[in-house]
Amino acid sequence: MNSAIYDVCGIGNAIVDILSTTSEEFISEHGLMKGGMMLIDEQRAEYLYDYMGGATECSGGSVANSMAGIASLGGMPAFIGKVKQDVLGEIFRHDMRAIGVHFDTKASTQGKATARCYIFVTPDAQRTMNTYIGACAEIFKDDINDALVAHSKVTYVEGYLWDQPNAKEAILKALEVAKARNRKVAFTLSDVFCVERHRDEFLQLIESHVDILFANERELLSLAQTDDFDKAKEKIRGKSELVAITRSEKGSVIVTQGETIKIESGKDLKVVDSTGAGDLYASGFLYGYTQGWDLQKCGELGSKCASYIIQQFGARPHNTLKALL
Repeated sequence: MNSAIYDVCGIGNAIVDILSTTSEEFISEHGLMKGGMMLIDEQRAEYLYDYMGGATECSGGSVANSMAGIASLGGMPAFIGKVKQDVLGEIFRHDMRAIGVHFDTKASTQGKATARCYIFVTPDAQRTMNTYIGACAEIFKDDINDALVAHSKVTYVEGYLWDQPNAKEAILKALEVAKARNRKVAFTLSDVFCVERHRDEFLQLIESHVDILFANERELLSLAQTDDFDKAKEKIRGKSELVAITRSEKGSVIVTQGETIKIESGKDLKVVDSTGAGDLYASGFLYGYTQGWDLQKCGELGSKCASYIIQQFGARPHNTLKALL
C-alpha cells in the first residue's frame, strides 16, 4: 500500500444529521420504526421537523462519519459524496474540511436539496432514523475522482448507495479503479432492510470486488438467510479477504479464511446514544489496517472507537480520538 496519499477514500451519502432526544410515545404517535432507518420524501421531512423537539445539527452519513473518525485518529481520509449548493450543503462541506477530511466533490446547483437524516434518540439510547436522501441520490460516474481513488490505500463504500442505479454505476467505476491500482476495497452492508433489498447483488459484489466487509450481526444473518450466527459466519467466510462483524455488547468477530478473532466489547459504559457505533468501529479498524497493524489490534481499536462514540450524543467525536491510540 505504498505511494498512496490517502489512507481511506470513502464514498457515501453526504447527509446533515438532525438529532433530537424524544419519548417512546413520540415514536409510536408518528409511526416511526424504532431502531431502524426509513427513507422519507421531502414532505415527510418537513412534517417531522415541525413536530420534533429541540435539535442539534451536524454533518453525518455512515461512511462520512467513518472518515471523520479516521481524521480524528490522525489518519488521512478523503470523501466523495453529493450535496446541493444550499445552506445544509455548505454546512456539510465546511464540517468535513474543518476536521481534516479531503472533500472536493462538486455541489449540484439544481434539483433536490442536500440530504438530511432526522435521528430520534429514546431514553434507552436507541436511535430511530428517518432519512431524506435528496441530493445524495444525484451522484454519478463523473463525480468519481479517479486519481483520488487510485491514491488511496482503501476505498470504502456504503450499501445505502446501492438503491440508486446511477450511484451503483459510480461505485462500480470506483471499485474498478481501485482494483486496477491494486488497492483494497471495503464495503459496509449498512442496514438490514438494505440487505433484504439487494441480497443477491451484495453477495456477488462481495465475492468479485470486496476485500474487507463490515456488518453488524443482524445484517449478517439477513445476508446469510439464517437465524444462527455461527452458520452465518461460516457461510460468509472466504467470500472476501476478511469480515468484521459487530455484535453490540458481545463485542465483535473478525473472520478470515483461516481464523476467527474475537474482540471484547467495552466494559461499564454509560450509553447515551448508539448513533454511529458501527461507523466509528470502521474508523478504528480501517485506521489500524492502513497503518499495517495486525487484525487483533485493528478490531480492538475499532471497539474502543465504538465505545467512545456511544457515550456521547451524535456520531462525530466531540474530542480527538488520538488518546485511544
